[in-house]
Amino acid sequence: MAMSQASRSGELTPMPKRVPSDDSAVPPDTEAALKLWVVLSRAHASIYAHAVAHAAGHGLSLAEFAILEALYHRGRMVLGEIQRRILVSSGGITFLVDRLATKGLVVRQECPEDRRAKYVSLTREGARFIRELFPSHARVLTRAMRGLSRAEQQEAARLLRTLGRAAAGGGLPASPNTIRKSAPGVRAAVVRRSVARA
Repeated sequence: MAMSQASRSGELTPMPKRVPSDDSAVPPDTEAALKLWVVLSRAHASIYAHAVAHAAGHGLSLAEFAILEALYHRGRMVLGEIQRRILVSSGGITFLVDRLATKGLVVRQECPEDRRAKYVSLTREGARFIRELFPSHARVLTRAMRGLSRAEQQEAARLLRTLGRAAAGGGLPASPNTIRKSAPGVRAAVVRRSVARA
């Protein structure tokens, strides 16, 4: 094939805006799954932006807000329980609780049942702060989801719960952070198990 004038001059020929694809090569199930993934990601990003902006407007990260909200509705908890509820690493939850303690919003307490564990609870100021903040945060999320009726939101929640449980049913792959922090032998074993599951 003859080179274009642009190629002969050493310049790169620009790609077309859209590369034609052979849609017939993509199985229908795969096409539906990929489309759902994109739609879910975009919807989450849009709603997440509203939640992040509201928390930031009150001097909190969204993870810090989640800790305060969990303590407000469930009472004091040990660090591990908070970690499982807001889905952060063990190092991450320690850092977040330290920040909230510095702000005077939470306090650590001894756990009589296990001296190695620490309870985390709201201070009086923390309880007042989240009690006043939570209703406005709930309104922000309610407005962000007005694209669906209440019945549609309930149906979406049911379907996504089923989807999440099925996706986690075979076990979740190790996170990149877990693999990087593991010893070489452990890291290799984790990778082998992940490949075998695939």
